[in-house]
Amino acid sequence: MANRLSARKRARQAERNRRHNASQRSHVRSAIKNVLRAIEKGDKAAAEAAYKSAVPASDRSVSQGIMPKNTASRHKSRLNTHIRGM
Repeated sequence: MANRLSARKRARQAERNRRHNASQRSHVRSAIKNVLRAIEKGDKAAAEAAYKSAVPASDRSVSQGIMPKNTASRHKSRLNTHIRGM
């Protein structure tokens, strides 16, 4: 456990940031899974709608430093390729 006041504050901030980042990461993963579920069902309209909501969530996670830029780009590219192939 941290002894100094500043170290205790830093530990509190780190825990709060960890919980926030985990929540945001979960939100992006859920958005991606929603697109994949729509693709598996074969519903192109639903897949496109889910994709349009997943892209901003992915971009937001990049701007917040939660996900690397190339990872988000890879996810978006693969999802778009699946949708186009329907």
